[in-house]
Amino acid sequence: MRKLILSLLAVLLITGVSLADGKKYGTGVTLKEVTKISTIFENPEEYTGKKVVVEGMIVDVCSKRGCWMEIASDKEFEKIRVKVEDGEIVFPLEAKGKNALVEGMVEKIEMTKEQAIERAKHHAEEVGQKFDPASVTGPEVFYQIRGLGAVIK
Repeated sequence: MRKLILSLLAVLLITGVSLADGKKYGTGVTLKEVTKISTIFENPEEYTGKKVVVEGMIVDVCSKRGCWMEIASDKEFEKIRVKVEDGEIVFPLEAKGKNALVEGMVEKIEMTKEQAIERAKHHAEEVGQKFDPASVTGPEVFYQIRGLGAVIK
């Protein structure tokens, strides 16, 4: 009996079937190789425009529409935002604290100071915080993933 169970587990591993796949969003995840978030941030220009899969704990989710979530990096105090088209994929608030695999394109976002102020103001409204425009000191450049699919475990 033990050999049978071990044989079945081996077959599942070989065929890539996981016993803990989780809930699929969008297209799910098709790429096999996971890229560390810290590796993307070490050389973001190398990854801009490329499709990647990242993995990590979900630390925040858009409370208005579920149109973005933030994934903790493998490096402490680092995270990356995963943004999807409003309504195409909706990430549930209950996903916070769960592990996710996310597939998407790495994007470089460049904003003027005025755009950065509007973005920060919008984010403050989403999370119910006060906003001080003086907190934005200049133009902003950041990287995010344009999400195509995810699996939340």
